[in-house]
Amino acid sequence: MSSPAAKPYVISAPSGAGKNTLINGLMNRFPGRFAYSISATTRKPREGERDGEHYYFKTPEEFQAMISEGELAEWNEVHGNFYGTPRGPVDILLAMGMSVILDLDVYGKPNFDKAYPDAVGILIVPPSIEVLEQRLRGRGTDSEETIQLRLKNAIDELAFANANGKYEHVIVNDDLEEALDTLAGIVNA
Repeated sequence: MSSPAAKPYVISAPSGAGKNTLINGLMNRFPGRFAYSISATTRKPREGERDGEHYYFKTPEEFQAMISEGELAEWNEVHGNFYGTPRGPVDILLAMGMSVILDLDVYGKPNFDKAYPDAVGILIVPPSIEVLEQRLRGRGTDSEETIQLRLKNAIDELAFANANGKYEHVIVNDDLEEALDTLAGIVNA
């Protein structure tokens, strides 16, 4: 059985919808088949993070130069730091025949689509805002203020995705294994 043609797969979701768990599950299910796109950022590395593995850590000046030189497929400012997708690594991986998994927020997706119109959009959504709230509270890591902000952001992100995103697939992450099977089916289609 031959594998599908290499393409970029953009996976977006509000915080708490299970996007990272699904991406990790997909990468584990198909070892060596997909490459994960590493983003560039101006934020400082957290403990244990390494440049070129978790992010490409850039100074604000280096990041601005990347913007000016057209090196980023998309970029955005989030909480005072810049994040973006370098084009070079994505182009190299696609040329090598590797499909690329990108973890982008819904606001970055329309800009990425301008650079890569063949990108496949996959939106991961919770079964409901109430379930999302339960998941966020279940983490036990966020203050009430943070939980309320994440819920408001989730509602805004889902509305933006519905109005402006090019998401060919929407996966309701109600059952993790079913959602992973659906995601695997999409990338194998």
